[in-house]
Amino acid sequence: MKKNICVYCGASLGNNPEYQIIARELGQRLANQGRRLIYGGGNRGLMGEIANAVLENGGEVIGIIPEALVKAETAHHGITQLEVVNNMHARKARMAELADAFIAMPGGSGTLEELFEVWTGAQIGYHEKPVALLNVMNFWQPMINFLEHSVQAGFIRESFYHTLIVSSDTACLLQEIDQYIPKDLHRWIKK
Repeated sequence: MKKNICVYCGASLGNNPEYQIIARELGQRLANQGRRLIYGGGNRGLMGEIANAVLENGGEVIGIIPEALVKAETAHHGITQLEVVNNMHARKARMAELADAFIAMPGGSGTLEELFEVWTGAQIGYHEKPVALLNVMNFWQPMINFLEHSVQAGFIRESFYHTLIVSSDTACLLQEIDQYIPKDLHRWIKK
């Protein structure tokens, strides 16, 4: 079982209550399965919802937040551990270091940046950890369509594209993460 699950998600709730419902469901499931949440350290939006759901169900939450965002993002001071780092680069590096797997929930440009950084890291051999999309209400479908277009256009290897785990069901997603076997990630790098 992958113990430390890094979740990237919005500091906003979005405009559909289903996003909040699924964030809380994932948080409850993480706690009930004895997994630890690694996330961006905020107490607003989907970030706050998933952290609170983990805590309410007896789980552990580690938040990583840049010093400049502690006030602006309203850091969550009620979590198990809050690490304040110097900048966004340090935040992403620390989250990736602590994580056994990564899940992207609905979010904005920061979520996209974090997702693509860790997925690309797998491609070039920095790690062999699973990367997944929690496709709440088909939120990720336009991006999935674009990625498939990139495969067809010859810019993403099909075998690498298929390393991205996609599910709209939290139980199935975690099961696929646990069953993930890295293969053909960085074949193009000469050893």
